[in-house]
Amino acid sequence: MIDWLTTVQVAVAVAAGLLCLVLGLAGRKPSDLTLGATVVVELLLIVQLVVSIVSPAVGNTPTGDALEFGLYLGSAILLPIGAGFWALVDRSKWATVILGVADLAIAVMVYRMHQIWFVQGG
Repeated sequence: MIDWLTTVQVAVAVAAGLLCLVLGLAGRKPSDLTLGATVVVELLLIVQLVVSIVSPAVGNTPTGDALEFGLYLGSAILLPIGAGFWALVDRSKWATVILGVADLAIAVMVYRMHQIWFVQGG
């Protein structure tokens, strides 16, 4: 992991999550704006996947359990896909709220992945 990338991911996921939550609770159905914000979160997770594969090869190894990190990353990558599918099928204001909850959950998961990578003792 890269510190600045983690900060960007958490900030974007929180912003997207709050946007989707506010719009959903205001009664807006899923739109290009809310789905697009979630797609940006997903693209950043794919960048994180690539960084996580390359980092150990260049000497940036995790201090925590690599399996736990991988499971967090895999789950985080699947969350926006599931929420986006829900939003495309349901088309109600609650689908927009689900997009927001998924984005906020991803922010927490990325922060936890950062802890696993850097904070824990080996």
